[in-house]
Amino acid sequence: MSKTVTVRLDDQTYELIRNAASGTRRSISNFIEYATVAYLSEDAFVSKPEMDDILNDTELVKDLEKGRKERGAKRYSVV
Repeated sequence: MSKTVTVRLDDQTYELIRNAASGTRRSISNFIEYATVAYLSEDAFVSKPEMDDILNDTELVKDLEKGRKERGAKRYSVV
């Protein structure tokens, strides 16, 4: 079932999306849906081989675990 979502965009972002939608002969709504799905399926997640590389890097896994513990203990700062 389709959902309606309201998004506030600055003029520059709106024009960028409008031009991209026009260039691909899509409505703005359809382009936002298309671009979101493409990003989430291609860029936002790592592939199985990439995840295997990450998990096999013991130093990286150790650093990530240390960061997770520090976050849990609230020993961090946002920069």
